[in-house]
Amino acid sequence: MSDTVEDLVNGKPLLVEILLTNDDGIYAPGLERLERELQQMGRVTVVAPATEQSGVGHSITFLSPLICKEVYQDDRRRGWAVEGSPADCVKIGILEFCPRRPDLVVSGMNGGLNAGINVLYSGTVAAAIEGAFFGITSVAVSLEFDEHAHYDEAARIARRVIQQMLALKKEAPQLYNLNIPTAAIKNPLPVRVVPLSMVRYGDKFIKRQDPNGRDYYWAASDTEPGRTDHETDLSALQKGFVTLTPLQYDMTDRRTMREMENWELDVNG
Repeated sequence: MSDTVEDLVNGKPLLVEILLTNDDGIYAPGLERLERELQQMGRVTVVAPATEQSGVGHSITFLSPLICKEVYQDDRRRGWAVEGSPADCVKIGILEFCPRRPDLVVSGMNGGLNAGINVLYSGTVAAAIEGAFFGITSVAVSLEFDEHAHYDEAARIARRVIQQMLALKKEAPQLYNLNIPTAAIKNPLPVRVVPLSMVRYGDKFIKRQDPNGRDYYWAASDTEPGRTDHETDLSALQKGFVTLTPLQYDMTDRRTMREMENWELDVNG
């Protein structure tokens, strides 16, 4: 395979060593469909969790061995199944399994949106962040949950957006979060570049009892996000737009840092 492909936007050559992972597991349909699409851009190495790892955030394995196994579909090698987290997969994929350092890390396609403050829980987004730790442009891709999800068309949308994004972005590595609502499959609208919503939503527990009379709780999410005075990923997704959000993992509050510059703190009180 050639080392470059022609971008759909302006013919700019793109590097094409791609590491693909997810948090739904190596047998997830979203991963398989996205792999097929990304292969149009170049060489794809799949390194994904052996089992579903949804909601694990940025956890990593360091107190036990990381077991990895090659997975085949008929005579074709699908990739590596890792008995660890999505972040583990990216770390070991870059350092051990990719033929060379990837030019792009893609995490997904997740079965369920990763938007708003919920990105902090997401294994899908965490895998993309891990790629960004290595100084590699990384994209988390998520599709709205549907029992009969249209993964094929969603994967095509994701690939098109990623190709255009790579052609238009600056040279410096960047981290992105891409979400595709179900409505966008049947009624494609322009992609909205929007910030994350910082409004808390969906917090609820359902209390039940087991056969022995002991209480237990199921986490649930059934509330609408609060309104804001500006458009966010949540509000745009509700309108049926595909959303793209640039992210960063530097959690330092710069404004408060400036306010604290003249503080004179003393451990002696």
